[in-house]
Amino acid sequence: MPDAIFANPRLARIYDAFDGDRDDLAAYLRIADELGASRVLDVGCGTGCLAILLAEAGRTVVGVDPAEASLEVAKAKDRTARRVTWLHGDATTLPALEVDLAVLTGNVAQVFRTDDEWAATLRGIHAALRPGGHLVFETRRPADRAWAGWNSGQVRDVPGIGMVEQRLELTEVRLPLVSFRFTYTFRADGAVLTSGSTLRFRSREEAETSLRAAGYRVRDVRDAPDRPDREFVFLAERAG
Repeated sequence: MPDAIFANPRLARIYDAFDGDRDDLAAYLRIADELGASRVLDVGCGTGCLAILLAEAGRTVVGVDPAEASLEVAKAKDRTARRVTWLHGDATTLPALEVDLAVLTGNVAQVFRTDDEWAATLRGIHAALRPGGHLVFETRRPADRAWAGWNSGQVRDVPGIGMVEQRLELTEVRLPLVSFRFTYTFRADGAVLTSGSTLRFRSREEAETSLRAAGYRVRDVRDAPDRPDREFVFLAERAG
């Protein structure tokens, strides 16, 4: 079940306003160029920021997400051009595909809390890749302790909605799982909505082992250009 921040229609509509400039997406565009990928699968595409950028560059793109409210936001952005095929589901429910590249950006690779969930996701992506196709994803380094800065607040003036306050609160650290909660206050009508989340922090060794077990070769493990020494970016090739 997707977190409310993605699945609640009112929260999905304000997600982009609080998600920043997404400077991290440029690295994925460069990797797509580097690999010569013309067909791309965006797993956990959310509100469609990366999928649309990839399509604007002339690629054939499929975006899949389990949160229908987020997909509706993505489709609204793409309504005129209809550049992306949007699917409601996840990597385990995909139709027959043969893509050059699959990507998971942001926190997507960390939302799979159990080994079984993560393994099923890797297998589903493996089936969607052409032989020799690639999977690229990022995951935060546990040693960086990103959660130490997760108590914060900000206010945004969201077009068409008005002033919205976001508060982020760390609720539990029980490694490898870290839980937190967002609280949103809509000042126009006083509505308060919350969304709880839990992420799994995998070590480099753990991630590489899971990739090999699912039929991938780990070609490279890189720094995230916009967050050096804070994240691993895995580039894996479908074997077999």
